[in-house]
Amino acid sequence: MTTRPKIIAINGSIREGNTTAVLRHAAELARRRGTDLETVDLRSLRITATGACGDCNARCTPCTQEDDVPAVVRRMAEADGVILAAPVQGYAVSALMQTFIERAGACHMRFDRPLAGKVGGAIVVARRYSAVEGWAHLTTHLLLNRLVVVGSGFPATVYGLHPGEALRDAEGMTNVERMLHGMIDMIELLDRDRRRTGAEPLAFGEANEREGLRFVAVR
Repeated sequence: MTTRPKIIAINGSIREGNTTAVLRHAAELARRRGTDLETVDLRSLRITATGACGDCNARCTPCTQEDDVPAVVRRMAEADGVILAAPVQGYAVSALMQTFIERAGACHMRFDRPLAGKVGGAIVVARRYSAVEGWAHLTTHLLLNRLVVVGSGFPATVYGLHPGEALRDAEGMTNVERMLHGMIDMIELLDRDRRRTGAEPLAFGEANEREGLRFVAVR
């Protein structure tokens, strides 16, 4: 690796609150590990809802709706690792994060899985309920896109209501730190193998898992 490792964190919160604070803490920890962690705040971007065309499962080309999602996908594809971070709202991850997942996944990344072989992690901030369910949802999205998710013990779920409270959740913040250390360790391990062999450590035989299968758009 000729440059510092880079992790892109996608912040799905609609405000500058606990999710932002946790990611700032993670960025400082990454800096001490010699890694750049850059945050993309979805709330500052134009993220349109998935359209009603019904062609997502039939098309062979990315969606033509114009918004900021393609640029975010490119930034993730250029990074070594990706973190999806969101608060719980209405017993699920924020609507903003869900909209991004739908647009980025079904409309852009499903054709060639540009994040395949990168290292992924999920962080969920909650007042009390549905943190693990939200974490599982984000982690499943990472696995679908063929990222490497490193086991780090308990999920990176952090609890707090008012801004700043999440940072006082000692166990939750420890889980975030363990996850981040595991991600950086794996990024470095994959890079060492890449330099040693001259090949990508994880190679997939097809561009996406739909090759050879017949999908019909649901109307």
